[in-house]
Amino acid sequence: MKPLKNRKWSVLSSEYLLQEGEWCTVRRDKVQMPNGVIIPRWYVFEFPTWANILATTKDGKILLISQYRHGLGETHYELCAGLIDPTDASPMEGAKRELEEETGYGGGRWSLYMTLSANPSNHNNLNYTFLAEGVEPITERHPEESEDIDVHLFTKDEVREILSEGGIIQAMHAAPLWRYIAENKE
Repeated sequence: MKPLKNRKWSVLSSEYLLQEGEWCTVRRDKVQMPNGVIIPRWYVFEFPTWANILATTKDGKILLISQYRHGLGETHYELCAGLIDPTDASPMEGAKRELEEETGYGGGRWSLYMTLSANPSNHNNLNYTFLAEGVEPITERHPEESEDIDVHLFTKDEVREILSEGGIIQAMHAAPLWRYIAENKE
């Protein structure tokens, strides 16, 4: 892939409008583009690093979770996912912790599968998706107090059907699943 020219904007001023913990930080920047145009108000949502886990069991099932999401007021299927804590040694270690906490599954062979941004226009964080192959139940689940999670195992064909029918609407979860389906057509 040909490298892109980085046309970075200059930040002339910056002001925090809201800082309410790790989920709600909003910054307003005054920026100048390389062509000299000044944009007086550009809003940035600051988030910690996120991780998703595309986990498959030893028999090839794909592990999904379902939980209510208050923003939409709906329940859908998702990948296991969560924030990378400052105490996590790496995004992969945080992902392993999240998988164990939310599902009780662990082990297997882990690799970075893809790195995405929910919206690079106004989000400052990245989302890492890890492929965890050959996971198995290793402990009891211990989700956070705000998590009401059901764990599901599906075949690749069942996941394709769920995706096709709109059962996974979280874009950061659907993208790696569609890639996995496309790369594993057998």
